[in-house]
Amino acid sequence: MHKNIKIAGFYLIVTLFVALSIFLVVEKNIYYMYALPILLGILMLYCFSYDKVLFLIAFLTPLSINLEGLGLNIGLSLSVPVEPLLFGVLFFFIAKLLYEKKFDNKIAHHPISIVIYLMFVWILITTITSEFPLVSAKYLLSRIWFVIPAYFVCAKLFKEPKNINKFVWLYITGLIIVVIYTTINHAINGFSGNSAHWVMSPFYNDHTAYGAALAIYLIINAAFIFLPNIKTSQRIIIIVCFAILCMGMYLSACRAAWLSIIAAIGVLFCVLLKIKFKYILTIVIALVTLFFTFRHQIIDVMERNEQDSSNNFVEHIQSITNISTDASNLERLNRWSSAFRLFEERPFFGWGPGTYQFVYAPYQLSMNQTIITTNHGDGGNAHSEYIGALADMGVIGSLIVILLVIVSVYKGLMTYKKAKNKESKILVLAATLAIISYFTHGVLNNFLDTDKLAVPVWSCLAIITVIDVYHSGKTNYFDPISEDQQIPNQ
Repeated sequence: MHKNIKIAGFYLIVTLFVALSIFLVVEKNIYYMYALPILLGILMLYCFSYDKVLFLIAFLTPLSINLEGLGLNIGLSLSVPVEPLLFGVLFFFIAKLLYEKKFDNKIAHHPISIVIYLMFVWILITTITSEFPLVSAKYLLSRIWFVIPAYFVCAKLFKEPKNINKFVWLYITGLIIVVIYTTINHAINGFSGNSAHWVMSPFYNDHTAYGAALAIYLIINAAFIFLPNIKTSQRIIIIVCFAILCMGMYLSACRAAWLSIIAAIGVLFCVLLKIKFKYILTIVIALVTLFFTFRHQIIDVMERNEQDSSNNFVEHIQSITNISTDASNLERLNRWSSAFRLFEERPFFGWGPGTYQFVYAPYQLSMNQTIITTNHGDGGNAHSEYIGALADMGVIGSLIVILLVIVSVYKGLMTYKKAKNKESKILVLAATLAIISYFTHGVLNNFLDTDKLAVPVWSCLAIITVIDVYHSGKTNYFDPISEDQQIPNQ
């Protein structure tokens, strides 16, 4: 009898929903009711299967679309459906944290987590002193709803080893769909050099962000090829996916992404040759020092290069150092010089997080302006994670970014060295090389204020953290976490 009442109730609800939907569509031309079952389904996932929301985010991130890119001017740059999903994860995480009043101490006290706390504190301080506090407050909020779900919540998810694999492959699956779409679109346009900049639209706003994402997952995909104990059929599929991502990387025509892959390969060789981290860091510091010491001579050489971007691969590579005629390179130098002038005026607190594009126009020199220069704050940001932070949040803001890179790479390489199982070694090294790839790219572009790169970067940091504290000490990667590692009620 009770079962029959439940069945009758179910059919009654369905009938009422269908009737209400027909009425609203036919009589009122309102179609939003059809989204209600989807919204209810997602809400149920939040309540009863939290991990599936994160997996959904991984798959949908490459496929999300910015409303501004669709010409919808709602006064908010929102990437749907991923950013609302991330905000939902943030809301439920905070609610659960307030209710349970506890979090995983091993994750919370990890050095990478501590640097993240410093980052948030400084963003908050510079938001208070910002030229445009509302803009900076929005920046702070967006950074929170990127970092907490993609780092802290994913870190808890990744305590179960198989979840790392699921998350990574769901993202790669979504990215491959974008690569196939982009390649077809590119072919329709004759694989022209100009079309390479926009054929990934509306999923990515330009080829640089697209290339940065491809570089990260090309590295991780390559690592999966060498994982032990996987079937031959699975390895073949992984190799096919790797080939598709390679094709996407080549056709992206993103020079910064190509350079970032080279940097990651360079570090990989250092690791395989067992060169210590302190020597790698010394080499990097020496190269940076040499660049600034001989910058005038280097610039003289670069100014003699007149090779513009080209469909020819070799010529396109050569155009990387063209600062005499290449508009993209020249505009980047214009943005950097403007950022340095902003920094000179406000060196400690900066102008406020996220404000660069609204304040830099008066600081451009006419001699530095190019055919793509804009004064309306609609041409993007400072095109550098480090220089942008310098203008927005002063010297401390830029140093925190550098500290995040150093700590993340150090912990990643040290975890690789101490790991007792091959899976942990391969995955943590892949995540570390992916981080190196992004932050090398970050010299020339900055995308951490977008879901497209925030989710990959912060989730890679979560992989490093979790393997460091939970998986590196196990002789078998898939063994359950020992009792002394468990956190009660987590």
